[in-house]
Amino acid sequence: MRLGTVVLLSLLTVSAFAKKKGDEFKLFYLGGQSNMVGYGYNKDLPDSLLKNMDDVWIYHGNPVSDGNESGGLGLWEPLKPGHGRNFKSDGEKNSLSNRFGMELSFAYRLKQLYPDAKIAIIKYARGGSSIDSLAGGGFGCWEPDYKGKGGINQWDYFLKTVNGALSQLDINGDGKPDVLIPCGIAWMQGESDADKSVEIAQRYEANLKRLMDMIRASFRTDDLPVVIGKITDSWNHKRGIVWPYGDLVRQAQEDYVRKDDKAEIVRETKYYHYSDPWHYQSKDYIDFGKRVADKMYQLME
Repeated sequence: MRLGTVVLLSLLTVSAFAKKKGDEFKLFYLGGQSNMVGYGYNKDLPDSLLKNMDDVWIYHGNPVSDGNESGGLGLWEPLKPGHGRNFKSDGEKNSLSNRFGMELSFAYRLKQLYPDAKIAIIKYARGGSSIDSLAGGGFGCWEPDYKGKGGINQWDYFLKTVNGALSQLDINGDGKPDVLIPCGIAWMQGESDADKSVEIAQRYEANLKRLMDMIRASFRTDDLPVVIGKITDSWNHKRGIVWPYGDLVRQAQEDYVRKDDKAEIVRETKYYHYSDPWHYQSKDYIDFGKRVADKMYQLME
């Protein structure tokens, strides 16, 4: 009797909640490795990106190496600086850092292009991660079939992030169920597949296509727009070329977008400068976000 009453009350509560009209959000996923994580410094941000953006929310999955149960934990919060390197989440509280990635200028530009829209961002990216299982090392691997350490890898964290984000019916906390419309994927990755061997680099196009198709399937949209950033090389004066097989991966990226009508590539990364052998400067993350948003807009429209 008591159990039946609880179930009935729960159903009535869900029914009453469902009748309330919530908000509609354009939903985007941001993924990849460290130049998607973001190594820009908050202190370098212009005033327009330092303040909270109206109607922009982010669910940032906790980024960790393979085999860690905390990977992918997160919660919805208004977008603000601090979602770059050293960001952490335990699923109950986000610990923002003094770094940022392309998410700020990406959202800011989208709000210019869609001034009346509400924006939702799901982010999961892990520095040093590869797609190919033979290139994973200690940073992590996105290959869905790769068991890795403890049977948990970056693909599992991606799924955990997405499932956690989409399981919350009311992302902005106004007491009404929201509707999230998948609109696009932004992917910045490939460096860790470009420094191990010719064979790994030559597999990158096939690996990238499979992964993007599976991410699209996760959002149940076969033709979901994909915008990728073309990898570059710092040619560090002490190390020389950093990604020995970068040309093969760059060609693979070009081949992928050439064959996919709903994919685009940001090539302006070749003009970016580096703060260390691997990562862009603050101003470049700002430029990258704007350019990804513009490419996304072209594909969406």
